[in-house]
Amino acid sequence: MNESIRTATGPSVDHSKRTMAYAAAFGLLVMAVLAPIAQFGVLATLIVPTDASATATKIAGSLGAFGGAIAAFFVVAILDVVVAYALYVLLRFVNRSLALAVTGLRVVYAVVFAVALVNLWNVVQLLGSVTSTPSAAVTSQVTSSVASFNNVWDIGLAIFSLHLIGLGALLIRAPSFGRVIGGLVVVAGLGYLVDSFGRLFVTDYSLTLSMFTFIGEALLIIWLFRLAIRGSRFSDSNGARAVPNGATEPAAATS
Repeated sequence: MNESIRTATGPSVDHSKRTMAYAAAFGLLVMAVLAPIAQFGVLATLIVPTDASATATKIAGSLGAFGGAIAAFFVVAILDVVVAYALYVLLRFVNRSLALAVTGLRVVYAVVFAVALVNLWNVVQLLGSVTSTPSAAVTSQVTSSVASFNNVWDIGLAIFSLHLIGLGALLIRAPSFGRVIGGLVVVAGLGYLVDSFGRLFVTDYSLTLSMFTFIGEALLIIWLFRLAIRGSRFSDSNGARAVPNGATEPAAATS
């Protein structure tokens, strides 16, 4: 018989995929912790949408926390790139072109998000030398920078939503994940898409649909840890499958 797969190939392929699963899982988990702390624990407590003066005053009095939130968001943007690459390695066997497009969308989102953060850093610079109540001119600039941050981030979230929809399509076709998780990730993407377009184009949009559709992202983290710990039947370009114990078996053997 003509042995199409060398035995030594299996463990290295499986080890590489499991490493990428760990990278994606830990990256997503850290982001899931840092982003809410920065957004809801800091920004939401300092930014008063209906009172520009109060916003400027509160941020000026908590520049350390505000700067920490910016730093946390910057780490999130970096991790987005790491996760994008890890998911590409895990899912390129399903459809390389779609996996590349999905990866590109997440990287573009990370760049857009980083650009949005520049607006928050401008706020730190504006208020860094303020020793008393911010003037009307400074308050106006702070309000403009915060609004720019929100608008650019909403554009980024629209891109991110497309990433999730494409990622969900890949997961549906990947035997290691399955249709349920893939479908829920698509739903999460649609939630972000509705929210981002709502905030961009609908006056006084107050619905946050993504707060109810994120379950797919949470399950993806759990499933990635499961794959990393237990291994999986990843496919490769040679038609082999890496099984949980690290051995390989050819899809078909020829005599």
